[in-house]
Amino acid sequence: MVGAGGAPAAWTGGGCLPACGHVLGADFAVQGNMLASRSVVPSLADAYVEASGDLASRLVAALHAGQEAGGDLRGRQSAALLVVSGERDDAAPWDGLLVDLRVDDAPDPIAELTRLLRLQRAYEAGDWNTLSQEAPVGVRDLHAVLAAAQRGDRDGAREALRTLRDRPGWAAWLRRLRLNGRMPYTDELLN
Repeated sequence: MVGAGGAPAAWTGGGCLPACGHVLGADFAVQGNMLASRSVVPSLADAYVEASGDLASRLVAALHAGQEAGGDLRGRQSAALLVVSGERDDAAPWDGLLVDLRVDDAPDPIAELTRLLRLQRAYEAGDWNTLSQEAPVGVRDLHAVLAAAQRGDRDGAREALRTLRDRPGWAAWLRRLRLNGRMPYTDELLN
């Protein structure tokens, strides 16, 4: 555990499988049990310390390193990432939830977790180009419209919007977005 104002602490019991342990740093604790090798925990710690970026990025880098060092003895199946802010707002507690991603069953869950974090970052930044390539298939065309408009490609935006409009159910949804002011140039692009 890592306390808000105190030093990290961990304990690894003697009844664990041989490849287990923990590493403590100034502001982190890494621990593992049922691991494929004794190098997993130190690899996690080293990667966390060496990684750059925010906490979520550093944690994912550590997970990748742990997996490269052998990971869980039982194989790969799931991964999760939860990051909350240090501020608590009782009126809106969900505002403190910065990252909450889960992969419950996948052949390479850490790669999938990485992809989901990249998507979250793209949504947060309005990176429509990344979303037009990596978002779920059902909304990629919408992101293609926004990406083309963002880069000033009026013809590309027009073509992507027509493609989207021709899909069942999307014409009404686009009309609603236009009426709500979320896609104000829809009519102009479709003419």
